[in-house]
Amino acid sequence: MATQAAPQAPGQDPTRVDSKHYTVELEDEKVRVLRIRYGPHEKSVMHGHPALVGVMLTETNIRMTYPDGTSEEIATKAGQVLRFPAIEHLPENLSDQVFEAVVIELKA
Repeated sequence: MATQAAPQAPGQDPTRVDSKHYTVELEDEKVRVLRIRYGPHEKSVMHGHPALVGVMLTETNIRMTYPDGTSEEIATKAGQVLRFPAIEHLPENLSDQVFEAVVIELKA
């Protein structure tokens, strides 16, 4: 794991531009913990995150669309833990089920 501070991804704060899906559970000088919840087939808006660790609370099938127009589908299992670099994206829940995760954004 890198020891340098994670750069902030360009893009807007998801809690400001999409408070329907993102809520802050905890924040201090080192981390910000977000709860993410999308209903079936719900879509966000383009936003950014610094480097983060995500814990999937439900099975998921999501599409991530990036600022350059490319996209990818990501399928995970409940309990799976993923690490992402700083990222700007637009997530969309492709499932008929609720998608829920907790992410820990790294500040330093």
